[in-house]
Amino acid sequence: MIYLDNAATTIHKPQAVIDAVTEALTSMGNASRGAHDGALHASRIVYDTRCKAARLFGCSRPDHVVFTCNSTEALNIAIQGAICPGSHVITTDLEHNSVLRPLYRMQEEHGVRLDIMPADRQGRLDLQDLERMLRPDTAAVVCTHASNLTGEIVDVGHIGKITREKGILLIVDASQSAGSIPIDMEEMGIDILCFTGHKGLMGPQGTGGMCIREGVEIHPLKEGGSGVQSYRHRQPQEYPTRLEAGTLNAHGLAGLGAALDFILETGVETIGEKEQSLARRFYEGVAGIEGVKIYGDFTETHRGPVVALNIRDYDSSEVSDVLSQEYEIATRPGAHCAPRMHQALGTVNQGAVRFSFSWFNTEEEADTAVRAVRELAE
Repeated sequence: MIYLDNAATTIHKPQAVIDAVTEALTSMGNASRGAHDGALHASRIVYDTRCKAARLFGCSRPDHVVFTCNSTEALNIAIQGAICPGSHVITTDLEHNSVLRPLYRMQEEHGVRLDIMPADRQGRLDLQDLERMLRPDTAAVVCTHASNLTGEIVDVGHIGKITREKGILLIVDASQSAGSIPIDMEEMGIDILCFTGHKGLMGPQGTGGMCIREGVEIHPLKEGGSGVQSYRHRQPQEYPTRLEAGTLNAHGLAGLGAALDFILETGVETIGEKEQSLARRFYEGVAGIEGVKIYGDFTETHRGPVVALNIRDYDSSEVSDVLSQEYEIATRPGAHCAPRMHQALGTVNQGAVRFSFSWFNTEEEADTAVRAVRELAE
């Protein structure tokens, strides 16, 4: 199988990730739940993984790296725990439902006033809209770093400069950028960075987290066992324990730690250049095919490694099925949990077929996918 659905999850992982999870399954106890060798081993692995994530994302304090089961959980914790009822919040059309649905809930149940920056027909934002939407009572901006549908990269650094100057919270969804696009929280003015482990970070599913700037307060979404201060009625307030009630997926975090080692050693820029080169090769191969419509602004060279397209008026799910069954190429059709982006692109009814590339793909695979698209279009 040629696997081009890496924006959903990466199947091909560094061998060290597989080895780390296997070793953890036979040696780890419960982190922070004891002083025997198994528990201490788990605690060390979890702490080391915090340190690696802090280094990768420019987070000044490893104890402000909080682990979750994915970016959806991290975004829910951030949005529901850091945004006060009645606040004014700005987001964008590019967002995944992991951002939109918590915000809609806050709007409906807690009186949050929501403004949404529009995307144009190519999925691009005009950041002047942000400045026009800002109000004296604006409390937060929540935005993606890269679109999961078009690969459009949002200039988070520009947004962060504005929000930092005005004392506005900036929450960033790095689901599609972590591991392949450089991120430095301090330089970019990010207050809360949410990430998942199973996409560009090349770790196991069931891992993810958030990096929190010092001084940012987030109320817990859940409370329970912490392994410390057990006689307190409420969850301990120190990070990361404040937001990590219950047993962590330490086996998965062992794999994530190994994946972070691979990324830090290889280099985010190196990984990103290869992935973007493969996506560009595929784009240039399909761009001139009659009947193929591609979404997104490819005049920009700095993009996420994603190409979304449709072939004539064929339903995107039908095209993806044929690619899988007849060509053994894995892609993602449909709405991609990005409803407002499809509205902006005009693809609500048809959806789109998304090809997304990773470090482990090859030029030969990209060329094979081009030939498949050409044959289907003909």
